[in-house]
Amino acid sequence: MQGGGGYGGPPGGPPPPGGGGYGQNPYGQPPQNPYGQPQQPGYAQPGYQQPNPYAQPGAPGMGMAPVPMPGAPFGVDPMTGIPFSDKSKVIAGILQIFLGGFGAGRFYTGHTGIAIAQIAVSWLTCGLGVFWPIIDGIMMFAGKVTDSDGRPLRDGT
Repeated sequence: MQGGGGYGGPPGGPPPPGGGGYGQNPYGQPPQNPYGQPQQPGYAQPGYQQPNPYAQPGAPGMGMAPVPMPGAPFGVDPMTGIPFSDKSKVIAGILQIFLGGFGAGRFYTGHTGIAIAQIAVSWLTCGLGVFWPIIDGIMMFAGKVTDSDGRPLRDGT
């Protein structure tokens, strides 16, 4: 069997005509980006690291004690950067499941209009509308429910 060093031609021999093989530049130069500078491996230039806009001073893994941010005593949502509410997701869900016919969970989060609507639906349907507050309470445990100021409810009590 002659030649054959995989895609690059015979081992130790000249590259095959038309290019140096799979994934190689036929001219032996580094690939160029549209601005004429050589491309670097990875996503950023060497020695330059993108700043993390969500990193907090004292966040876990940074080797420092947690430092509360002013205006966000319960922390900040890492996905959106919005400070957490002073209201608890657990308390809101429990109130909504057990006292949802009275709108207790929604009164707790500050959504007075929804609470009054849940009371009206529960009482006007002779109790059949109580499924709405129960499902709403489950969604409080599982979903991203906010308080009346638009801040996400915090985990824990």
